Amino acid sequence: MKLSQFDYPLPEELIAQAPLDRRDASRLMTLDRRGGAIAHRAFGEFPSLVEEGDLIVLNDARVIPARLFGRKVATGGKVEMLLNLPLGQGEHCDWRCLGKASKAIAPGAELDFGGLRATVLAALGGGTYDVRFEAASDDFVAALERVGQMPLPPYIRRAPTVEDADRYQTIFARRPGAVAAPTAGLHFTEEILAACRARGARVEKVTLYVGAGTFLPVRVEEIESHVMHAERFEVSEAVVEAVRATKANKRRVIAVGTTAARALETAAESGELCAIEDGLSRLFIYPGYEFRAVDALLTNFHLPKSTLLMLVSALASWEHIRAAYEAAIEARYRFFSYGDAMFIA
Repeated sequence: MKLSQFDYPLPEELIAQAPLDRRDASRLMTLDRRGGAIAHRAFGEFPSLVEEGDLIVLNDARVIPARLFGRKVATGGKVEMLLNLPLGQGEHCDWRCLGKASKAIAPGAELDFGGLRATVLAALGGGTYDVRFEAASDDFVAALERVGQMPLPPYIRRAPTVEDADRYQTIFARRPGAVAAPTAGLHFTEEILAACRARGARVEKVTLYVGAGTFLPVRVEEIESHVMHAERFEVSEAVVEAVRATKANKRRVIAVGTTAARALETAAESGELCAIEDGLSRLFIYPGYEFRAVDALLTNFHLPKSTLLMLVSALASWEHIRAAYEAAIEARYRFFSYGDAMFIA
């Protein structure tokens, strides 16, 4: 399949630059993934679309202030690092980062981010570096809270504010380590979740630590040649049992966001869903993929030519997704992280 197939024209003014006053004030498009029928609703109506026995799966990863601005200790030259992937659980706090500076960053370079010191272990090319931070793992998140900046996506063309520290975070975020938000979850309030449970739905959580690679463009025209960035994830035995029970009762597994969907589908790559305590997902889902765990998906509207757009096209077909996106643009929906939502079922 060609990358150009997944392009679409988007007016720049439809890219949401800030959250709405209320999380649940977003619009909600519904898409019949088999027939292609489209309807326009408010997100507050989402619980009415949930049926008794359905399983709603959330991603409870918490965004960390992953953008760091500092200097090279030797020269004073400015440097920026964006945390991307934690490297193991050992005694050192090592991260794979995306970095940039006025001059090349060499292995062995010592960096200072407002008192948080680091050493570059390796330069991997393409602006990617392995970096060791001088902080115990338990203290590292606290250090980031002190010196780091919330890593808003590049299409949000403003500096982060105090409001973003709350709103670029789901209400159920518990496990710090993500460097981008699982944005489909941003629409939820405690009242919306309570209403879903009142309808007879079960709610469970997986963890997938969203990496900065989620915003990196696909650089190959033949999409089958694309290699996904790696993201750490966890699927518990409780989730596995809940999915099995839901399937046995012929009800739906509803993934909230592409990250929850990828966690579930990666855990089912062997053909049977398995609990995974500390896994690494490189699963690339595009049209032709057969979903093993997920039956329905709540998601936002995604960038042209992105792997996320390809994932939703695998669930509903690119023909239906393209028609839905055209309808969303005509109806002036808000796009991307702080934008409106789509329920594909």
